[in-house]
Amino acid sequence: MAFLKFKENFLFKKYQKELQLLATSKTPNDREIHSVAILTTERLSYDLNLTEVIKEKLPSVRNVHIYSFRDYKKSDAKTYKHFTERDIDWRGNVRDSSFESFLENPFDLLIAFFDQKHLYLEYAALQSNAAFKIGLSNINNQLFDMVIDEKPSNLESFAKTMKKYLELLHKI
Repeated sequence: MAFLKFKENFLFKKYQKELQLLATSKTPNDREIHSVAILTTERLSYDLNLTEVIKEKLPSVRNVHIYSFRDYKKSDAKTYKHFTERDIDWRGNVRDSSFESFLENPFDLLIAFFDQKHLYLEYAALQSNAAFKIGLSNINNQLFDMVIDEKPSNLESFAKTMKKYLELLHKI
């Protein structure tokens, strides 16, 4: 347990340093959205049908990929749709190859759909190569190009608001 706190402390310091560098390197783009990545928690992933709602609201989207965080348990089978705290080491390196390829994939849009501060999900959002990032307002706003003030339980409202602003920005 002490090692986990030690690891999280180092990871948090790396996250803060990279977040400061991000603020100086952001460049706007006008690329249309065709591929979407979603980062969320396992609970939200199972409770809400995120993929279907996003496909419904954004008909021009061809690919929707979802990756969710879940706490590590020895009994859980390894999947290509979940990552745990063990998949990121204390230096911030991603250990799982499928999760690493998810983060390196240049998606047109990343939706960070989690409602509470979460070091591993925020770090994953920061490391993502997505061209445009959307998140909820309870999280660090520096990570995202657009922030929507909505509760995760109001998925329909979130998707409607997201679509409205993406249309205004000529992304869809």
